[in-house]
Amino acid sequence: MKITTLVENLVYTSGLKAEHGLSMHIQTPQVSILFDTGQSDMFLHNAQKLAIDIASVDYLILSHGHYDHTGGLYHFLQHNSKALVYCKRDVFNTKLHTDGRNIGTPYIAEMLDTRIRYVDTVIEIIPHVFLCPEIIIHNTIDTHFKGLQVQIANEVYEDSFTDELFVVVDQAHTISILTACSHRGITNICKTAVDKFGKSIQTIIGGFHTKDASELQYSFIKNYCNEYPVEKIAVCHCTGVDQFARMAFDIDSHVVYNHTGKKFDIII
Repeated sequence: MKITTLVENLVYTSGLKAEHGLSMHIQTPQVSILFDTGQSDMFLHNAQKLAIDIASVDYLILSHGHYDHTGGLYHFLQHNSKALVYCKRDVFNTKLHTDGRNIGTPYIAEMLDTRIRYVDTVIEIIPHVFLCPEIIIHNTIDTHFKGLQVQIANEVYEDSFTDELFVVVDQAHTISILTACSHRGITNICKTAVDKFGKSIQTIIGGFHTKDASELQYSFIKNYCNEYPVEKIAVCHCTGVDQFARMAFDIDSHVVYNHTGKKFDIII
């Protein structure tokens, strides 16, 4: 399995572009998958530069409903006529920031109705690749809801991200995890996955949402990662570059930054 980051906050490769957002392409010998779309059509530009055919993508997975992960959705649908779109039912709820901004994505029925597939339970979309829609909050300190709201039936609540899901790659003796923002907590995602699959974690790729984390939150995540070490952690996006630098020093795993254009191989 080859994973290529199409969009992330940072870029170091000539010809590619970056934006505040995340989109990753997953290629197996049989299937092409897109995990999130960034906030615009920039993923299309980068995919072309990286020789990735977006029209050939078989599945689009939406991690949660924020614009920097779903903003490119309709650009994708205009360039791809076949992919099924997998997400949780709450992805299209009205998402707000406490500063008054709408940070969600609207549901356009004529473009989505025949292609959307809602994920309510763990499903295996292709052999070895699972979508996990429930993130059990075991560690309340590792949640990242501050300043983020959801509007349901004209009432506004703190967003607890019931729309968030993550991907598990089931390998021979271990699992690997792809996550986008980990609003419900990377430690909670890891424990949920280990409990479900009964295997240790080899690789984690994605955002930890530690950019504005308190020292208590950061220390808890750091200590958890050292108590349950994995081979590689590839952080990005909402993790924060400063926090990445700390993690690379503080965490015993091999920690790298997953910038735009970065590529990974996972053996199934």
